[in-house]
This record gives sequence, structure tokens and C-alpha cells, in this order.
Amino acid sequence: MGPSVHLLCAVTCRASPSPGTAEVTWLPRPSPPSQQGGEMRHAPDPYSTPAPVGTTAEPGLIPDLIARIPWPRWALIAIAAAAGVLIVSCLLCVFCCCCRRRHRRKPRDKEAVGLGSALSTTTTHRVQPEVDNVESSPGEPQQWGRLQLSLQYDLGSQEIRVGLKQAVDLRAGDPGGTADPYACVSLSTQAGHKHETKVHRGTLCPVFDETCCFHVPPAELPQAALQVQLLDFKRFSQHAPLGELHLPLGAVDLRHVLERWHPLGPPGTAEAEQTGELCFSLRYVPSSGRLTVVVLEARGLSPGLAEPYVKVQLMLNQRKWKKRKTSVRKGTAAPYFNEAFTFLVPISQVQSVDLVLAVWAKGPRFRVEPVGKVVLGARASGQPLQHWADMLAHARRPIAQWHRLRPPGEVDRALALHPSLRLPLPGS
Repeated sequence: MGPSVHLLCAVTCRASPSPGTAEVTWLPRPSPPSQQGGEMRHAPDPYSTPAPVGTTAEPGLIPDLIARIPWPRWALIAIAAAAGVLIVSCLLCVFCCCCRRRHRRKPRDKEAVGLGSALSTTTTHRVQPEVDNVESSPGEPQQWGRLQLSLQYDLGSQEIRVGLKQAVDLRAGDPGGTADPYACVSLSTQAGHKHETKVHRGTLCPVFDETCCFHVPPAELPQAALQVQLLDFKRFSQHAPLGELHLPLGAVDLRHVLERWHPLGPPGTAEAEQTGELCFSLRYVPSSGRLTVVVLEARGLSPGLAEPYVKVQLMLNQRKWKKRKTSVRKGTAAPYFNEAFTFLVPISQVQSVDLVLAVWAKGPRFRVEPVGKVVLGARASGQPLQHWADMLAHARRPIAQWHRLRPPGEVDRALALHPSLRLPLPGS
């Protein structure tokens, strides 16, 4: 292979016939041979960028671009790795967003499929006639919980026995996810006659195991309806409703003992008490036998009542024993009393004592009449019994609580009041 020839520019100016012009001639000049042998090399281009130290110039576009960047190779590798991590992160974010959208759409599709299959396989014998709100949503019974109860009717005594077993999946009434539920049972044909269970603390699945009886003649059974209300106990505020069951007795076969689960519906709005509420505190000192009752205030009384006051009555063995009363408050349906009364009750007689608080006021006929009563003691039930038990469990400490007023006639029948009789106290 012959020696390579480089062309060098040699400018030779010659005189030309025409003035002001020059003639340029290109002359070939051989390049010097390589000192390593007979192989000839190209002269470096003064306008090209030298390759970085430690790298070799490779033919091609990308290697040429890399060679022209005045950065070390480790910096280029780090930049490429960071770009790769950024691209992979973006792809992962897009993939996660797509997965979330798919998961959100799947329950709706499954729910629609489930409803369709349920409607196609439902038969008439699976429909419960006790469910009152047929038009409610399918998830509503699970939302308000379920109640297990038993019904038995005795033709001889004309009484219906209602057995409250338990409730499950109640709604949480407190921010902590718990509630203090209790049940209130009544019949639509017997206004004012109610039965309240014990309060169960800190649970959404209370076990009641209580039985109550109502006198119902056979002729009134088709028109009667059983009402069970579950409430969340609040010591210093209005009790929050948790659910309600409305069961028409005419649609139930009472010839046999029935025990089944019933879905609870939303609480009704007709439960507002017309008689009002009363707040008072109890304190008992076993060593001295002193029972202190502090009447604090009342609320929710009828606006038509005037000059309300409270009577505090102590009964022993179903007989009137001692009584006190507060001063009269005029011109208000929410009177504030804050008056204390002390009774001497030995520890041996605590289980035989009944405490009755009654709100009195002038009615539309300008005659003083009892508005409502609350009875506490060992024979009480529901909230009053719980308040009495808390007083005995926390001796020497005042326990305050709101109570709903019950109709006076109902309380008198439950206590079977007798004429007053003064009994001497031991050691007095």
C-alpha cells in the first residue's frame, strides 16, 4: 500500500494579464512517514475536541458525542442511573394509580352482580313479614344492627312475655367506637307502660337476658305493636338513639314460642318525651347512713306549665316515709334548683328504701298536678337502677345523672303506694 498524500495549500501569486487579480495554485506535498514503521497517520485536526483522559475514541455518533462532553465517565454513569431511577419511579406511580382505579370499580361491579343474582334466586318464603321498612336499602339492617328476642302469649293470664336476648352490630355512639346501650320495650296500645333494661357499658353487642310482661286481651292483639328502642346511655346529656324495632303482633303467630333475630331500623322521631327530664345527684355515706339528694335542674317541660317545683319522697317497705320539696321557679320550662336534701338511712335499710322524685306544676286548669316521676332503689329498673347501683358502689362520692320523667300513674301503680306511715329510725 503506497504512502498517503496530504494536500497542502500553497498560494502562488502570479501576474495576470488583468490588473488586481491573483492566481491560486494547489500543490501536493507528501506527509512524513510514521516513526513506528511504514504505516502513515493522519494529522490531528486543530478544530476537534480531544478525547478525555482514559477514554478511547470510537467510531459512531453516540461515542463521538460522549467523547466531546468534557465530563469524566463516572459523572456520566451517575447521571444515566439517576435518569433511569426517575423513569422507573414514574412508571410505578402510573401503574399504582391504574390499580387503585380498578379496585374502586370492582366493588360496584360485584355489588351489581350480587343484587342481580339475589333477585333472580329469591323466593317468597324467604321474605320476613316482620320487616316493616321494605323499601329501605339492603345494607340498612347491618347498619343499625340486629336484635334477638322471644315472644310468648299466655291465654290464661292474657299476658305476652317479651324476652330480650341480645343485640349485635350496633352503631357506635361515642368517638371511641363504643356505646353504653340499653333497651326500652313498650306496646302501642299501652301508652306510658315501658320496661327498661340494665345499661351495658362499653359494648356494641350487649347481652340483656331480661323478660317483661304486658297484659293484652286477645281482642287487642291484631291492633297492638311491639316497640323496642335501643338507646346509648349518657349521664349528663340526652340519650342518643341507636336503633328501633317496630313489630306488629297481628302478623306474628303467637301460638308457639318464637325466638328469632330482627333487623333494627333507624330510630323514629316521635320519641321526644313530653314530660321532660330531671337532673339530680345522689351521695351515700355508709358509716353515718346519710343519703344526700341534690336536685339540680329540669328541662323539656311543657311550656303550658307554670311554677314548677320538685318533691323528694323517701319510702320504706312500700310506705311513705319522709318527703321534702324545693322552692318554686316561675316563668320557665327549664328551672334550675340546686337544692340539697339529706335523709338518714341506715345501711341495713338501704335495700328496702325507694326514692321518688316528682315534678309538680300548675297546669292549664291552674291546679297543681304532678308532671312526671322518677323512682330509684332496689326495685327500680333501667337507668334509675343503674344510678342507684353506682351510688352504692362509689360511696361518699356524688353521682349526678339525667333521668326521663315517667307518667305519675305508671309509677304509682308500680310502687303500689299505701297511706303514709311514720316509722322511727334506729337510734333516733
